[in-house]
Amino acid sequence: MAWKGYRRFSSLLEWLWRKILFLRPYFAPALYFAIGYIVKAISWRKGSRGGQDEGQERPGERDQEAAAGGGEFDHNDGETEPSEISTYGVCQEEQENSDEYRVESVDEFYCCYDSTWETDEGTSQTQWLPSTSRNYNFKRFENAAKDMQNYRHDYPRKPHHWRNRSSDEMPNLNFYCGLQHSEPDGIYIHTFHTEWFGRYDKLEYVHTYIQWLFPLQEPGMNAQAPPLTKREIKAFLENDTAKKNLLESYKLMLDFYGIQLESETTGRVKRAPNWAERFENLNMNAHNNLRITRILKCLGKLGYPHYQAPLVRFFLEETLVHHTLPNVKNSALNYFLFAVLDKNQRRELVKFAYSSYDPREEFVWCPKKLQTLWSQPSRLKI
Repeated sequence: MAWKGYRRFSSLLEWLWRKILFLRPYFAPALYFAIGYIVKAISWRKGSRGGQDEGQERPGERDQEAAAGGGEFDHNDGETEPSEISTYGVCQEEQENSDEYRVESVDEFYCCYDSTWETDEGTSQTQWLPSTSRNYNFKRFENAAKDMQNYRHDYPRKPHHWRNRSSDEMPNLNFYCGLQHSEPDGIYIHTFHTEWFGRYDKLEYVHTYIQWLFPLQEPGMNAQAPPLTKREIKAFLENDTAKKNLLESYKLMLDFYGIQLESETTGRVKRAPNWAERFENLNMNAHNNLRITRILKCLGKLGYPHYQAPLVRFFLEETLVHHTLPNVKNSALNYFLFAVLDKNQRRELVKFAYSSYDPREEFVWCPKKLQTLWSQPSRLKI
């Protein structure tokens, strides 16, 4: 009898844990709103006392935003060298003019965690500097930028709970070669591709597969999905079977989001025929923003970095131009955009976002100096 009681109690705990994991993404919007309201109220009261503490960050605010931001938990610079030919048409003269991107830390929207505008090769800004801006959207961007810089620079900052396994173990590679199933679900890679394609309810409500389909060097919510090691990444990049299966996983998730891969060569994507229905699901379920961030990071590390910019451009167009994905916009600007490893492509995407953002005076994702420069009619050509 005692054993049966224990089994019932264990099943109850497992059920509660799955409910917590499922409902977790829905807490973030309410938390954003509450923190934003509190921050604005504090700013108004301080302003009424003659602007005391202007420009100083409030104690604990960074920790609050880290909890609300929803970011996922990577010396060479990690970021690829500027490409010789611009992907989206920024003029060659602009790319060669390094002074254009030289930004001082006193700029209103200077972010010490964003290396997009660094001009000295090998420079890595990792030390914290107090922000000069009290804009709430900028604070959120600054918190996200810390996570994304850690990814782009190959994870120099590891959490204290991050335990590295033996470098001889390669569970992620074995999974992608069909030699090992996922945990705890016990599903092989080809089963995902053949039996889960188009199974939108499964892809939406099961939360333990995404870490296996798109592994990273950082721990995720599924404790049974081991993070990648550098040795495993190297072996993955040399394995054609693993890379081909990763491409199939990408197509699986694109279909789930209402997107099609138009070109396997360039990574260009477009709307799928059922895009309206799938976009509605994207707007309703915020945890998919975290999944897309993970997918972008994984593409960059496991052989498809050239797929990053086309997917981000797609989301920027849908959120800023067509306004079809309003609940994805903040993640696209704070996370998706800054997952792109190629610095030139990242700069072009920021410029496109600025040209499409309304109202432009509220754009916080690049320094004010560049916004002023780009506002000149002759310079804002994408």
